Amino acid sequence: MNTLTLRDPLFATYAIAATLMILKVVSMSWLTVIRMMQAKGGFRSPEDLKRTPFNPAPHPHQLEPNERVDRIRRIQLNDLENVPFFLAAGFLYILTRPPLLLAEWLLYGYVISRFLHFAAYFTGQIHEVRATFWTIGSLILIFMSVRTLLSALGY
Repeated sequence: MNTLTLRDPLFATYAIAATLMILKVVSMSWLTVIRMMQAKGGFRSPEDLKRTPFNPAPHPHQLEPNERVDRIRRIQLNDLENVPFFLAAGFLYILTRPPLLLAEWLLYGYVISRFLHFAAYFTGQIHEVRATFWTIGSLILIFMSVRTLLSALGY
């Protein structure tokens, strides 16, 4: 087996797509914090009501749900339910040595579908819009996984 390096265009394609997805998932935590600070609410834990430099005037209403904060949490939860499968499936898929162009379409297609899913969720689009982008990503994962399975079985 060849060593995986970033000089290998196939592995580099996966590395770029995986890194973009990791950065997207991590950024949701930061966006949650930004939204909580803007709203001065949407906190989850009782200890968040302690007086601190970032919360100089704590109030019990800060523990009440806040739609702007919770929307980002839902987006992050969706990422956490989907992106780890991409990281694993994408890595296993590139081990099958698919054509570079196909791998680029699939890996970058997944990344684009997740960013479009984020945009649809963030802007409150109807479920069908969000579901369309999720479905595209899911079908890409299924294709890569089935292709990897078949390759591992010798087909």
